[in-house]
Amino acid sequence: MKPFCSLEAQLYKPIGVRIPTSYTYSERRKKEEGAEDMFHRKKLRSISHERSDFFEGLPDDIVISILYKLSSSARCPSDFINILLTCKRMNRLGLHHLVLSRAGPKTFAVEAKNWSECAHRFLRQCVNAGNIEACYTLGMIRFYCLQNRGSGASLMAKAAMKSHAPALYSLAVIQFNGSGGLKNDKDIRAGVALCGRAGYLGHIDALRELGHCFQDGYGVRQNIAEGRQLLVQANARELASVLRSSSFNLRTWHSQNQPPQNGPVTGSGLECSLLSDFGCIVPAREAHPANRFLTEWFGLRGGGPGQGLRLCSHAGCGRPETRKNEFRRCSVCGTVNYCSRGCQAQDWKLRHKVECAPMELWIDQHGDEEEEVDAGDNRMVEVEEAEGGTI
Repeated sequence: MKPFCSLEAQLYKPIGVRIPTSYTYSERRKKEEGAEDMFHRKKLRSISHERSDFFEGLPDDIVISILYKLSSSARCPSDFINILLTCKRMNRLGLHHLVLSRAGPKTFAVEAKNWSECAHRFLRQCVNAGNIEACYTLGMIRFYCLQNRGSGASLMAKAAMKSHAPALYSLAVIQFNGSGGLKNDKDIRAGVALCGRAGYLGHIDALRELGHCFQDGYGVRQNIAEGRQLLVQANARELASVLRSSSFNLRTWHSQNQPPQNGPVTGSGLECSLLSDFGCIVPAREAHPANRFLTEWFGLRGGGPGQGLRLCSHAGCGRPETRKNEFRRCSVCGTVNYCSRGCQAQDWKLRHKVECAPMELWIDQHGDEEEEVDAGDNRMVEVEEAEGGTI
């Protein structure tokens, strides 16, 4: 008797249908399993396609509004950069000018060790989008780190024209010191005017600088009472900013400020520089990302700009000299120098008041630098003591 498969081959042979002569059960099972796998794969592809369609179906305006809020509230650059690496659409919309124009200072607060052309290009994109913080940050980096004085000052001026208080204060420091130029390029009155504008906008260091200018008659008619009032206002604003900060712990602050058992409370590096005059020990204000970048940049290069130039001795500043003997020095010890009276006053209460000691030989050690010392150096200790009397 002929097998069934050969019988069907004979029946279907006239119409051209070929039937396998050895079609076993195992082969049929494999084909069925292959068909099931194919079905599951198609189903998974359809599900993933539906999920991607949900995101792709969102209008660009909604995605931009989300990225707009993210860029303004990011705590570090990676919070925003990781979003750009998600997909091509997120990268395209994340670089939209509306998103970049509202990016906060922490969004592009790149560390100095990670500085690269890509970071520079990202900051330029933010500047082109009209971001004021990016103008100030890139201006500070170009002026002090990359030594592109003209471009850096232009970017800071662009931010200052839009009432950016840190940019106004930084331009005031440049005018006070004649940074990027010669000693004769100083414009003290312009520096006072810029400090006045920044102080009106609530900048604490500008208020402090302006108070010292009024007390000393530096670039403005002397008015000791007005200067003391500005210094008290600066301290009050500093206290308010610390109390509003999210890292401030009222219970810890209260326990730290209990009356001492065996003597006065001694200062520490973690306390705020000027509020110690009130008997308060609170965390110091967070430095601006631009100042942190300057400190890290020169710290990686030996702790100074080189060629006999020095950094401002206040740890939270980071500004370097652009020519020799540009900054004023302490008239008692001569071992520290400051870019401004504000930095000098903060560092005095934070650190230098304990370390300062008379040193009669410091002029001899620096040779003919005595001729380059500005007349304002003789007032450095008077500035320090004057602020103590205002509180």
